[in-house]
Amino acid sequence: MPSEPESAAAAFTRAGQDAVTFSRRVAGTALARTERHRNENRELLKEFGRQRIAGGAAATPSALRGAAQRFRRARGLPLPVAPAEAVTDRGTPPVPADPPRTSEEDEDFSQLRIMRQA
Repeated sequence: MPSEPESAAAAFTRAGQDAVTFSRRVAGTALARTERHRNENRELLKEFGRQRIAGGAAATPSALRGAAQRFRRARGLPLPVAPAEAVTDRGTPPVPADPPRTSEEDEDFSQLRIMRQA
């Protein structure tokens, strides 16, 4: 009959081996997923290039847009509004230009001015 310290050591070793096995499985899955995404992106770029050479390429081809939407849905990310569906806000007045500085002592370090320049 094994003594108590031996069984604890065996359990610790087994837990370590299980963790290594799990991490290798997860890493392999991640590498396979990454390779699949790279291949999909490569194919999409080839398709985009063929369309562009043929003169029929749009700014965002439907294949690329569809792939982006599938990617965002799969990860639970918000889907952006398509440009055709976007609502433009023309009621916002333009930001007035800053008055010219007259001297170095006249510098305005207020948050509003710093935020407008960013």
